[in-house]
Amino acid sequence: MPTLNIQLFEGRTPEQKRAYAKALTEATVSVLGCSPSAVEIIFQDVKKSDWASGGVLWSDKD
Repeated sequence: MPTLNIQLFEGRTPEQKRAYAKALTEATVSVLGCSPSAVEIIFQDVKKSDWASGGVLWSDKD
């Protein structure tokens, strides 16, 4: 069973996550040949102050 762990900055709506989950499931089924019910997706909302790129917090980039 493929499990996808998706980390996003917080603030996405349930509708956006629902649409993304559908698209990810469809792509996974197409590429891996598994059934849709086998695809697990975990969304993790992350605060910009808890994420850094290049040594800089995303919250400092705003």
